[in-house]
Amino acid sequence: LERFHERQLRVSPHVLGHSKAHVGRVVAELVRAAKAQGLQPGPLALSLRGDFVRIGSAYEQHKVRSPDCFDILVPLRLPPHLEPQPRCAHELEPRGDFVCGLRARDGASRRCRPFAEGFCVELQGRSHLSSGLVLRWFQGHLQRCLGAVRYRLQEHCRISLSACPGHPPTLHIVPCSDYVCCHISMAVRLIPAIPLGDALYLTALPPQNSPGPPAPDALWGLNASRQEQRLLGWLKEQAPASSCHLKCLQILKGLRDLRGQGLEEPFYSQWSRVLSSYVLKTALFSVLLQGPLEAWDERFLVERLEDVVLYLRDCLRKQVLMDFFLGSTSIPEAVALPRFLKEAPPVNLLAAFDGPTLDLVAFQLISTWIQAPHIIRMYSSPRYLRPVPTP
Repeated sequence: LERFHERQLRVSPHVLGHSKAHVGRVVAELVRAAKAQGLQPGPLALSLRGDFVRIGSAYEQHKVRSPDCFDILVPLRLPPHLEPQPRCAHELEPRGDFVCGLRARDGASRRCRPFAEGFCVELQGRSHLSSGLVLRWFQGHLQRCLGAVRYRLQEHCRISLSACPGHPPTLHIVPCSDYVCCHISMAVRLIPAIPLGDALYLTALPPQNSPGPPAPDALWGLNASRQEQRLLGWLKEQAPASSCHLKCLQILKGLRDLRGQGLEEPFYSQWSRVLSSYVLKTALFSVLLQGPLEAWDERFLVERLEDVVLYLRDCLRKQVLMDFFLGSTSIPEAVALPRFLKEAPPVNLLAAFDGPTLDLVAFQLISTWIQAPHIIRMYSSPRYLRPVPTP
């Protein structure tokens, strides 16, 4: 496991630092240009707030393999007449995530007719902000601003923007540098986000791959990445300097990806969705806060990994893994949670999957742990590596 982490999973801090610097510079230029060339400011306009929020594994020190993919939230500025409705989707099929609508207040649709006609849809007889229409505007707006940014940065990198319907646009960056390590091509997912205050954001729900009716276009998902970063920061301060909790998460993600190389569809997609990085992180948080942090010293790596695997196995068998932040009572008092999160209804992250699928994932998870040395030797060969799909 140690060799697997060192040779295949660990990201060079030097290369990651250069990559994050490139990403930060290019995204800052693009957001600045998009804000300057946005719609005319006013109460009826949709525009960029002018900043961006770095989220995801690259900024939480558990990125694996190559630092070539990044996630960035781009906050938007909305008219003030929209209010969140967290329970507007109670009749939906179980999705395993939090859903929320942004409903126009009474009479606002008539007063703000241009905005309502351009960005809102009807749900249960009321006007709601459409995630699809906002995403389409966001993609087109960034594409229009790309020319000026590309000209300013032509000596430093080549940039392009690609978009897939229903997904956030992806910014592709190819640095022009004398340093070999900085020639890594980077893909940056730019996610339009609706600020709720207290570092909480609403983002468009990902397209649903499972059977069943899709979520209405008027619904949004909750992004609490900043709260995750705060908890990870608190854990870094409280845990021993040689704590292995981030290494555990990296190894779990690495084993999940390697085992997936030997699976066929449709179970390959189900395996990746059930054991998503967020699910693995949630299981890690739950086990971390059950006992003393001193038990996570580096010399106990295998024992702690087994604890997380067995905890996750039990959750899969019970078909219940609750979101760690929504309605949680396990968060340390030092990590202050916004009131919106405290009062949100609890969400079972496994609710979207049927029992047979979760039982099969639980069986394969234990099998993967028992056979980890064999799987690492077998599927680390280049001929087994499955190319990662890009949006």
